[in-house]
Amino acid sequence: MLLGIDTGGTFTDFVLLDGERLRVHKVLSTPHAPEQAILQGVRELGLTGDGLASLQLVHGSTVATNAVLEGKGGRTCFITNHGLQDLLTIGRQARRELYNLQPQALTPPVPRELCLETGGRLGGDGAVVEPLGEEDLAALVARVKALAPEAVAITLLFSFLDDRFERQIEAALPAGLFVSRSSAILPEYKEYERGIATWLNAWVGPLVAGYLQRLEAGLPGVGISVMQSCGNTIEAGLAGRQAVRMLLSGPAGGLSAARAIAARTGREQLLTFDMGGTSTDVALIDGELRLTSEGRIGPWPVAVPMVDMHTIGAGGGSIARVDGGGLLQVGPQSAGAAPGPACYGRGGVEATVTDANLLLGRLRADAFLGGEMALDVAAAKRAVGVIAEQLNIGLYEAAEGIIRIANEQMARALRVISVQRGIDPRQLTLACFGGAGGLHVCALAEALGMRQALVPIHGGVLSALGMLSAPRGRQLSCTHQGLLQTIPVAEIEQALEGLRQQGMASLAQEGVTAAAVTALSSIDLRYKGQSYTLNVAWHGDVAEASEAFHLAHQQRYGHRLALPVELVNLRLSLRGPLPQLPLEAPPVSPGGVVVDQAVLHGIDGPVALYRRQDLSVGNVIEGPALVTEQVATTFIAPHWRALVDPHGNLVLDCQA
Repeated sequence: MLLGIDTGGTFTDFVLLDGERLRVHKVLSTPHAPEQAILQGVRELGLTGDGLASLQLVHGSTVATNAVLEGKGGRTCFITNHGLQDLLTIGRQARRELYNLQPQALTPPVPRELCLETGGRLGGDGAVVEPLGEEDLAALVARVKALAPEAVAITLLFSFLDDRFERQIEAALPAGLFVSRSSAILPEYKEYERGIATWLNAWVGPLVAGYLQRLEAGLPGVGISVMQSCGNTIEAGLAGRQAVRMLLSGPAGGLSAARAIAARTGREQLLTFDMGGTSTDVALIDGELRLTSEGRIGPWPVAVPMVDMHTIGAGGGSIARVDGGGLLQVGPQSAGAAPGPACYGRGGVEATVTDANLLLGRLRADAFLGGEMALDVAAAKRAVGVIAEQLNIGLYEAAEGIIRIANEQMARALRVISVQRGIDPRQLTLACFGGAGGLHVCALAEALGMRQALVPIHGGVLSALGMLSAPRGRQLSCTHQGLLQTIPVAEIEQALEGLRQQGMASLAQEGVTAAAVTALSSIDLRYKGQSYTLNVAWHGDVAEASEAFHLAHQQRYGHRLALPVELVNLRLSLRGPLPQLPLEAPPVSPGGVVVDQAVLHGIDGPVALYRRQDLSVGNVIEGPALVTEQVATTFIAPHWRALVDPHGNLVLDCQA
């Protein structure tokens, strides 16, 4: 049996393939101890005793993400070379507010007293500038013992060329410490980004490792894998040492499923948005998942490979408020799972996007979570009524205003990932998922001038479903600088072969055979004199790679330059077999079943209300209409038409 689990800020989603059918389930998350919601859901799915022995679990976790965003990492020492104690504090000297002459000082990532300096310094050519003597090492270890940290991050200059000094320090440190080496976490140039990645890994590593250990203890005998930010999975025991690679663990699951659905439907170019209870993640899929090494989490750069997405604080639980200037704002604060939106009846009193959708009739009070959770319309009216009173407008006008602002925030995020990168969204299909995605898909498509949209089957739990379609894999990289035209191809291939051997050895520990692995090589290039790179595929041809870079630069920035092209980093993606999504197509039969009618504010007359499980392949639904299912609701707006495709997805077309 296969069980995919996505732990979100509001709900924890489950998708179980029990050998006969696919079952979906949701429970409210328990942010203080995420494993409790998982264990609750496992029990409610009836997986106990012998049922656990045959269970394989793939999990997307927000533990690392939340720990970073909330500043709840462990006490961590940062070890670097003499003179670089303030490396992480100085950063890139970038200011959030360029023209603010009195900016608010940011708290340093590591307190100064926990930043330690030592020898073992290399030059840019790999030569030893300052040795690491036995006395230096003994003094360093004594200071670490006196500071009594939970974890240690080691970042020495140019350790990506030669990691012997970092390894020497790691071996000398007391047993029981969580230790991260930059040469193991991110063997690339840019000491600040490498240092931050190494520190983040050490800072949240003990929390992630402890959480995974508790989860394994609560599910004895269950094989547990964890989704990484790049869309590949890794065995839970190894994941605890790679916490920084789990920062986009859950969203990567949704994109993994979207990729599989795109390939199955022939719509390989998708603009996606995943709208959950706390946030919305937007991304672009063009056959394969797009990865970036320039991601961010909170104020920190995260240079390890992760799915290329843009995240905003706009979800179903996003709180609406009137600011000091009398303007309506939505998010980024969220009501989360506790107390949740006012309509959940768990003590929430502030208006949220979910409350607004309920008042407008787009959410059904008696059909939420398949009827397992009743929504409190009166509580939603009281919460939204406070906003209406502050704005001196009607109740439903306030609800519509909340939805419009949330939609514009999400549309702006979609433009960031498409228009601002030289991609016309009108040529793409907008795919929505997450519990709240289907309620907003038509409005967002219209805002971007898009004519087609896709609501995948099981879209409300697509991230959990994606856990079952994600392959085992590794993303490896190393810095290898020089002018592309002057570096021998054999030298590049030799360095890539070193990465391949390293990755294959790691995958072999998880039972992945070499014959089953697909390897994709790529290189980071830039014009000589530039600071930032673009990644292009590498097929062993310098001229081909150079031209691909010129074209990528022209698409991204609108021009190409007559300058030499410089190689910066080598990258290798190793991926095991792609599991097939176990989706059952709905039956083929004429006619849809209208189970009810609903009244929606702003629409004259009642609209048709369908249950998705009653729909058949080929059914056509004319908007306005509502389609409910156990874990989500889809609002088909006026002038839109939905067709049930052979795979059970709703394909939406704008008829206006």
